[in-house]
Amino acid sequence: MKKIFAVLLSLIMVVTFGACSNANAGSNESKATTKVVTDSLGRQVEVPTEIKSVGSLGVMRLLTYMDAVDLVTGATNMDNVQELTRAYTLVNPNYANLAVIGQGGAGGIVPFEEEIIKLAPDVIFVVADYTQADELSAKTGIPVVAVKNPGLFDGTMSASIDIIGAVLGKEDRAKEVNGFMDAAQKDLNDRTKDIAEASKPTVYNGGLNFKGKHGFDGTSAKYGPFLAINANNVVDQTGQNGAFTIDLEQVLAWNPDIIFLNPENMDLVNEQYTQNPDFFNALDAVKNNKVYTQLAYNNNYTNIEIALADAYYAGTVIYPEQFKDIDAGKKADEIFKFLLGEELYSKYVAAGQGFGPLTIGQ
Repeated sequence: MKKIFAVLLSLIMVVTFGACSNANAGSNESKATTKVVTDSLGRQVEVPTEIKSVGSLGVMRLLTYMDAVDLVTGATNMDNVQELTRAYTLVNPNYANLAVIGQGGAGGIVPFEEEIIKLAPDVIFVVADYTQADELSAKTGIPVVAVKNPGLFDGTMSASIDIIGAVLGKEDRAKEVNGFMDAAQKDLNDRTKDIAEASKPTVYNGGLNFKGKHGFDGTSAKYGPFLAINANNVVDQTGQNGAFTIDLEQVLAWNPDIIFLNPENMDLVNEQYTQNPDFFNALDAVKNNKVYTQLAYNNNYTNIEIALADAYYAGTVIYPEQFKDIDAGKKADEIFKFLLGEELYSKYVAAGQGFGPLTIGQ
C-alpha cells in the first residue's frame, strides 16, 4: 500500500510540476510578445517585442540616424524625394520606392489611413505635434508611437532617440547616437564658453528657409548653430525666438561684423541687392568681405547633421583660433558618416553650396 501511495504521490508531483512549468512558459511567452513604451506625449503604448516593419509619419530622419532603414515599409510624400536640404534622403534613394502612407511638410501630417491598413506595419512612428495618435491607432488597429522631432541641442533629441531604441530593440544604437551628440555639444561649448563677450564679433544670419525661401531679411533669433558656439547673434536683441523676417534698416543699425547666408537662396539675396545696392554696400561685413555660407537645414523639420556641420563651420569663421584644428568639410563628412552612414559633403560642393565666402551681388 505504501508503495502504491508513493507512486501516486510521485505522479501527482510530476503532473503538477509540468502544469506549473507550462503555465510559466505561457506567461513568459505572453510577456515576450509585447512590451509597453512611453512616447513623447507621455502615452503608454503597447508594441510588439519584435518589430519587423515600421511606418513613418515625419520621423524618417531619426529612423535613419538609428540604422532602422531596413525596417521602414511606408513613409510620407516628403521622404521619397531626394533633396540636399534633407540629407537623409540622399543616402537612401530606395526611399523613393516606399509606400506613401501620409502627407508631410509645412501643412503638418495627414495620414492616409487606408494605405496604412493595407500596408499593416507592426508600429507607426509619428511626429509628436500630430495630436490624433490615439485616433489613428484606433482606426488602423496599429500601435502609434509619437516622437518629438528635435532641433539642434534643444534638449529633446536624447529622449526621442531613446524611445525609438526602446521600440525597435536598438538601445545600443540609441546610446551611440546620444553619446555622439553629447560629445559634439560639449566640444563646441568648451571651445567657446570662456571667450569674453566684449571680444566676440557680432554676427547675423540671413537667407533662411522657413515656410518657404527667404532673402537677406529671413533670419532667426536663438539660431541653433550660433547658440552651440556661444556666438553674439545681433538678432537675439529682438527678444524673439525662431525664424522671422526683419526690417533691413535694423540690420544696418546693427551693422554686424560677420554675415552668414544660405547659398541656396543667393538668387533672392542678389535680387534684393539689385533693388537696393546702397543698403548692402553700407554694411561693414560686405565691405570687408566677411560674408560666408550656412547650409540650409530646416526642411521637413530640422536636419540635425547639417545644423551641426554649420555650427562647426561658423566656429572656424568667428573664432579661428579656437577652431584652428577643424577642417569644416572633413568635419561635415564625419558627422554625415556617423548619423547617416555616408560622407555627403562633396554633393554640397558640387551644387555650389559648400562652406566658404560669398559675394553678394554676383
